Amino acid sequence: MIWSDFSKLIKLRLTFLVVFSASISFLIGSKVNGQIVWGNWLILIAGGFLVTGAANCFNEIIEKDFDRLMKRTADRPIPAGRMTTGQALVIGLFMAIAGTYLLGQLNLTAGYLSVFSILLYAFAYTPLKRKSPIAVFIGAIPGALPPLIGYVAAHEKIDAIAIVLFAIQFVWQFPHFWAIAWVLDDDYKLAGFRLLPSGQRNLTSAIITFILTLILVPVSLLPTYYGFGGIYVGIVSFACSLVFLYLAFKLLKDLEISSAKKLMYGSFFYLPVVQLMFLFDFIGKVK
Repeated sequence: MIWSDFSKLIKLRLTFLVVFSASISFLIGSKVNGQIVWGNWLILIAGGFLVTGAANCFNEIIEKDFDRLMKRTADRPIPAGRMTTGQALVIGLFMAIAGTYLLGQLNLTAGYLSVFSILLYAFAYTPLKRKSPIAVFIGAIPGALPPLIGYVAAHEKIDAIAIVLFAIQFVWQFPHFWAIAWVLDDDYKLAGFRLLPSGQRNLTSAIITFILTLILVPVSLLPTYYGFGGIYVGIVSFACSLVFLYLAFKLLKDLEISSAKKLMYGSFFYLPVVQLMFLFDFIGKVK
C-alpha cells in the first residue's frame, strides 16, 4: 500500500513519460557533443524523476479538496486520508531539492529550468485550472520543458535543436490535453476545472483542437527542414502527424467521447514514436 500511495502521489505513469522524453533528448544532446556519458544519463533520469514527482506532489497537495470531488482522483492518498498534507509536503520538498541538486550537477541551466518547471506547473498551472482554459497554455510550457532540460543537460547551449525539441512537445500538448479534457469533462466539472478551449464539449472546442493538431504537422517537420533530421524522420513524423490529424478530424466531425478517446490514445503513441525516430535518425546522421 505504501508503494501504491507513493506512485499515485507522484503520478508515476506521467512521471515515467516525462523522464522518457528528457532521456531521449539527453542522448540527442550528447551526440551533438560527440559522446554519451552514461553516468550523466542516469543522473538525468534520477533527477528528472525526482523533479517531476515533486511537481506532481505539490499539485496534489494544492488540489486535495478538489480531488475528493472527482471519481478519478478520490482514491489518491491525500483526499482518501491515507496521507497528510504535511507528509506529502516533506516528500515533495525532499524530491524537489534532491532532483534540482542532481540536475544542477550536470549544469546550472538544467538546474534552473527544473526549478522553473516546478514553480510554473505547481503554482501557476494548477490554480489556473479552475479559472480559465488558458491554464492549458500555461501548463504546456512546463509540459514541454523535459526535452529541453534533457538536451541542455548534455549540451548546455540552447540552440536550434533544443528549441525544435521544445516546440514539438509544446504544440503536441494541446490536442493531448484537450482530448483528455473532453473524455473527463464530466469529472472535471465536479471540481470546477475548465480545461476545454470553450469550456464545453462542443464544436468550438473541437475546431480549436483540430487547428492545433494541424499546426503540429509542419512543426514536426522542423528537424528535417533545418537539416539536423534526415528524410526518414521527416517521413515518419509526417505520417504520424497525418494520423493524429485524422483522429482530430474525427472528433471535429462527430463530437463524440469515443473519438476523443482515440485522439487521446493516439497522443500517447505519437510523441515517443516521433522522438525515438528523431534520435535514431539523428545518430545515423552524426555517424
